[in-house]
Amino acid sequence: MKRNYVFYLLALFASANIFAQGYTSPNTGDTYTLNDIALADSSTLVKNGTSYTLLQDLTIAENDALEVTESISLAIAEGVRITIDGTLNWNPPTTGATVDALTAGTTYDGFWFGQTSNINITNSSFINGGGFKVTTANFYMENCTVMYMVSGASTGAAISLSRGAPVIENNLIMYNDLPAIASGANQTVSATIRGNYIEGNTKSNQNRPQLNLSITGTDTLRVINNDIIGDVTLDKVGGIAISNFIGDGAEIRAIIQGNTIENNRYGITISGSNVNALIKNNTIENNNTQGLPNLGGSGISLQSNDDTQTVVARNNHIKGNLWGVTLLAKGRIDLGTADDYGHNTFSENGNNNTSYSLYNNTTNNITAIYNCWEEGVSFDTAADVDQYIVHANDDASLGTVTFEPFDCASMSIDTYTTQVNFYPNPSQDVLTIENTQGFDTAAIYNLNGQLVASYNLNEGTNTIRFALTTGVYFIKFNSTKNKGITKKLLVQ
Repeated sequence: MKRNYVFYLLALFASANIFAQGYTSPNTGDTYTLNDIALADSSTLVKNGTSYTLLQDLTIAENDALEVTESISLAIAEGVRITIDGTLNWNPPTTGATVDALTAGTTYDGFWFGQTSNINITNSSFINGGGFKVTTANFYMENCTVMYMVSGASTGAAISLSRGAPVIENNLIMYNDLPAIASGANQTVSATIRGNYIEGNTKSNQNRPQLNLSITGTDTLRVINNDIIGDVTLDKVGGIAISNFIGDGAEIRAIIQGNTIENNRYGITISGSNVNALIKNNTIENNNTQGLPNLGGSGISLQSNDDTQTVVARNNHIKGNLWGVTLLAKGRIDLGTADDYGHNTFSENGNNNTSYSLYNNTTNNITAIYNCWEEGVSFDTAADVDQYIVHANDDASLGTVTFEPFDCASMSIDTYTTQVNFYPNPSQDVLTIENTQGFDTAAIYNLNGQLVASYNLNEGTNTIRFALTTGVYFIKFNSTKNKGITKKLLVQ
């Protein structure tokens, strides 16, 4: 009987653990640290020095706050979720904090930020989780690494946005199964996405872009100074898509500026009505990974069912795509007027041995004054340019493109560099940085988001030396005056 009684107690204990709900803060208006929670409930959170292990779900109630201000590591058990309904101030020093799955080959469920939450996250690495579901309008993330996220708390993207004007800047967002950042089709979001290095997302190779965004309302979506680099083996994944599937007065207002968009299935696509967008100073190159011109491959593609789409494109470098710019249905673009020159440069866009800088497959008349229609080619007559453009001259049912005057001489690739130039890359132990934008520091991080070197910068030319093992690193350029940007560095 005694042995049976012991067995019964063990079984009851195991059952209690299986159905345990984890820890929820008491909702008394207090601020907690991870150490406080470990002391309150060691079955949920275990502390060992500056390392913590989360074994069960953690919830911060609406009136409470969680604060992380130290360089810590947090390992989270498989399937476990962190929910914040109150305030999260996750601001360790620049040496950073790391959040990873407890067991190799598994993933934790991720982070759920409730509608009442206020979220501020900096200087941290988040790996092998279920992403960030952001249902609050108050979300800020800077100087973080987000990698290897799968479907969990978030099913739409590694960072899934729902409302307001969230800010995501100067982060590494890479190699996630889902898109890097997304907003729901019926959710009004006017995010600022600035200075991030975004590469190889949507590893599941779905027909979903790395940035998958939707309606904005009367505020403005800003996608500025990001690198959005595709994985050439993922032939269904696009660069940036912004779509209005709602209609009924829903709006898109967007600025897409200073980005490098390379090696995706397509570069930028904007679909739907009530669109006002500026596309400026972007390098949009080699977005042709699928290789099927009937299914995509445009540097810029616009589509609308009515005449309420206004997109202005200036000073972009559009190269190596299957199509340069394509207009479908009633899509409309302004590529330059007599009072505001286009200064877009096209190069090597085409398919099936035919060059296509602009394909106006609409009945709209398009102005496209003072653009370079094929870099490196000397055009003497309008007929020379016309072979790069499809419009009414090729099919009387199409609208006309007004492209005279045209010019390549006044434009150069230097127009499209974004804020900082450094070389050589790849490098061995020395780097030259041309600092013309007033950055104060250059910090080098490894793939795990850990700081490995940091340097002060002067205005002008800087030479820095480092001793790093061969591999992939990232340089984050920061300034007290300007917003930072992140670039990839290869060390040989």
